[in-house]
Amino acid sequence: MKTDHMDIKGFAAILIITILWGSNYSAIKITNAEFSPIFTSFLRSVIASILGIAYCLVIRQNLYHRGILLFHGLVVGILFGLEFALLYLGMLFTDSARAVILIYLSPFVVAAGAHLFLGERLSPFKWTGLVLAFVGLVSVFYGKPSHYNRLMFIGDMLEIGAAFVWGATTLYIKKYLAGRMHPINTFLYQLVFSIPVLFLCSYLMETEWIKNPGSVQIASLAFQSVIIAFISYLAWFKLIHDYPVAKLSVFTFLTPIFGVVFAVLFQHEQLTAGLMAGLFMVCAGIYVTNYTK
Repeated sequence: MKTDHMDIKGFAAILIITILWGSNYSAIKITNAEFSPIFTSFLRSVIASILGIAYCLVIRQNLYHRGILLFHGLVVGILFGLEFALLYLGMLFTDSARAVILIYLSPFVVAAGAHLFLGERLSPFKWTGLVLAFVGLVSVFYGKPSHYNRLMFIGDMLEIGAAFVWGATTLYIKKYLAGRMHPINTFLYQLVFSIPVLFLCSYLMETEWIKNPGSVQIASLAFQSVIIAFISYLAWFKLIHDYPVAKLSVFTFLTPIFGVVFAVLFQHEQLTAGLMAGLFMVCAGIYVTNYTK
């Protein structure tokens, strides 16, 4: 049953989800050590797709549509595949703490794009959120770690590219699919149609798909595929059904915070003053941009 306010159960659920999403970036770093990054993303989509299809069969939800909705689903899947190819490849070169901040520039791409193309006007208050995000981005690049090099810069650019593609995907869904199909179908289209995109990218760009993975890397792949790509997103869709999306979106600013914490604790990444300032401003910007009274 839909409610118009967040209760303790909803807050606990969104807190767990943002913790999981934040930890995902360190998990990607772990698999990148023994699996090629785009191929890892391909495996993630395959495993999550199988689980998603099985779930739809259990709840008797239609697996696909005909006509223009199927076409829109195909477009969303292609964009989703490109986003994750950029995200996973970028993390081969840059730190996970930097990646989680840069990828969360996506909400600002959505806000600006909705203002420009969907007629969703931004208030002066929400413009402040966009300014905070831009200043935060500058701060992240200003606060480079001591080992920063050209490859890390390439990785950063790939993460920013992934943020823009993620934003474009969200805008496309808002324009053509929102309210026209069940969210689980949108989710499934993203996974299923991303599979050939990711396989093709991996085939063309990567030579050695699997090196010598141990139990840690395999467990990390399972975590990304089952816990993150399937269970956490199913939980997110359940929350969307039960609570206002605007109130849930405000809490997404927690994900970069948890992502940086996990990167420092488990990846032992360098935490610079510029990175901290950028993290604060990007998170504040996400909160301001999504805030509704």
